[in-house]
Amino acid sequence: MGSGAVRARYLVYFQYLGTDFNGVAAVRGAQRAVGVQNYLEEAAAKLKSVVPVKFVISSRTDAGVHALSNAAHLDVQRHSGQPPFPPEVLTEALNSHLRHPDIRVLQAFRVPSDFHARYSATSRTYLYRLATGCTRPDQLSVFERDRCWALRADRLEVAAMQEAAQHLLGTHDFSAFQSAGSPSTSSVRTLRRASVSSAAAGPWVLPQECRFGG
Repeated sequence: MGSGAVRARYLVYFQYLGTDFNGVAAVRGAQRAVGVQNYLEEAAAKLKSVVPVKFVISSRTDAGVHALSNAAHLDVQRHSGQPPFPPEVLTEALNSHLRHPDIRVLQAFRVPSDFHARYSATSRTYLYRLATGCTRPDQLSVFERDRCWALRADRLEVAAMQEAAQHLLGTHDFSAFQSAGSPSTSSVRTLRRASVSSAAAGPWVLPQECRFGG
């Protein structure tokens, strides 16, 4: 670290449509696939940090999966004599340099140097959307494609699904769902809440089109 250089750690929240990405994690090497992290770090390179900026992602998502709000921490070390970026300036700077329209940084906060986006997280929430009444995939509204799972079923037994979901609550070993080579030291997780509910179709879906549930 250069004399007088100050390293600041930030927590950033960001969202993305995952359709064009191989997941949130960066893809290294000469592969054609790309992750959301690749674009975030490319934008962060414009901050001219003394040490290259790396995003440490809180929660990994697979190819095609979207995030309303994911989180990461990053360290920015400015040159001697330059104060740390205010969080709102960092947010604006990252967004101005992002080259993909489907990624947006929502907010940034200064955090202690020992904060870790993954290991400091206390919980994560996942949302799954199902559209019923679609006899063919192309019947789904173009505004909902890649954003929900189209089902042939005319309706779902929501009450039965809600009852069944309660059996998932508690602490379990999810090693059967873990990908090969996962860096996680433990596959044991605690599910605190599981809810299944029906909802009206979105504003872009006509009444005679698919109905939403789940």
